[in-house]
Amino acid sequence: MSTLTARTVDMVKMLPDDELHTIHDLLKMLLRAWDPDFTKVTNEEAAELDAAEKAMEDGDYYDEKEVWG
Repeated sequence: MSTLTARTVDMVKMLPDDELHTIHDLLKMLLRAWDPDFTKVTNEEAAELDAAEKAMEDGDYYDEKEVWG
């Protein structure tokens, strides 16, 4: 976590509970402005997606019919 993120979290923790809804709405607005389709992923998520794609390419997955019959 970056220093700025940690400082932001600390400030949010100081807010009264009745104001957290406002902060939540603000964060949602900012995230949608940053990525309206919510397509950005973290480095960890990107690694998980890459691993999943490789597993599928290698045939290392279960077909839906194998799971559900």
